[in-house]
Amino acid sequence: MQPIGPEAVLGVLGGGQLGAMFTSAALRLGYRVAVWDPDPDAPAHRLASQSFPDSFTDPTVYRAFSQLVSAVTFEWENVPVALCEQLAQACPVRPSGSVLRVIQDRIEQKKFLQGHGFPVPLFSVVSDPAQLADAVKAFGYSVICKTATAGYDGKGQWAIRRPEEIALVESALRAMVPGGARWIVESMVEFERELSVLVVRGAGGEQRVYPVVENRHESGILRMTIVPAAVSSGVSAQASDLACRAVEALDGVGVFCVELFHLRGDRLLINEIAPRPHNSGHYSLDACTVSQFEQQVRALCGLPLGEVRLMSPAAMVNLIGHDVERITSSDGCADLLAIPGAALHLYGKRRVRPGRKMGHVTFLAGAAEEASNRAGRFLKSLVL
Repeated sequence: MQPIGPEAVLGVLGGGQLGAMFTSAALRLGYRVAVWDPDPDAPAHRLASQSFPDSFTDPTVYRAFSQLVSAVTFEWENVPVALCEQLAQACPVRPSGSVLRVIQDRIEQKKFLQGHGFPVPLFSVVSDPAQLADAVKAFGYSVICKTATAGYDGKGQWAIRRPEEIALVESALRAMVPGGARWIVESMVEFERELSVLVVRGAGGEQRVYPVVENRHESGILRMTIVPAAVSSGVSAQASDLACRAVEALDGVGVFCVELFHLRGDRLLINEIAPRPHNSGHYSLDACTVSQFEQQVRALCGLPLGEVRLMSPAAMVNLIGHDVERITSSDGCADLLAIPGAALHLYGKRRVRPGRKMGHVTFLAGAAEEASNRAGRFLKSLVL
């Protein structure tokens, strides 16, 4: 297909911070953007050329949206697959609905990866809460139980480490919406660190790979990302190779984030794949020549992919929940911006609630260790 040039209208399903950052990148390149998100307070609506704060099942909105846009992408993997497949009859949708169908269901994703020979944690499928006990016992009482679909940032996940915890989780599963619910039970792995790799793939199969990063979580939510990760060149090459081959196996077009566990002995396991820009890639806005969001625009429009040169080591810290109130005070903002290399990004979300990502700060430095130290000191200041 011919590249889609500036002045065209690009559609994005979902208007949260990822949709807003995609919209900003597209506007900078001269495109117009139509945002479709049922939440009228979604940040991307305030940037959009045209805004659709309506249900994804509204046929009138579908007609208007599909007639307006030249290509469509999405900001997270829980948009309706059927909608993506329907839109694909009118214009390119990247990544495709078929990719989304695999990624959206954790069970199908793990089966796909396993079936293509990729290393993944041991897992079992539970389709009835009564099956949970046997699945847990098979792994020796050290597992994570997750909903097969939906759930993110630690939601819809339960750790089970002792026999007495099985009944509590089983009760939680029974309380969920009945009928067709499935869960995946994964063996916990003892890892040295959590890594991730951004892979950008064009319609012609060309790829760009960002540096391997290390991720640190709190309560299931990403708290800090450090780039480049403090791993050997061999581990970095292995992680990049796994990530590229996984995206190629999916025949994915767009931006993908492949999350991995780095085990002792320099073994790697693929945890999950996100078919979109990722929180762990936000550093690219400040530290790279081309950000993950501009790459999303380029891949969507069939343009040449950008270089992925890391101009500065960096550490990114998420502002979660009430963290943002400290930063938006005059003293807090001044203290933060007095730190060398600090770049503040606030998402413009009106409602603050625990666990909600409200913004992030990227710390740039001459070395990853110094960037990490600055980020660590900043994190400590948030809890004082």
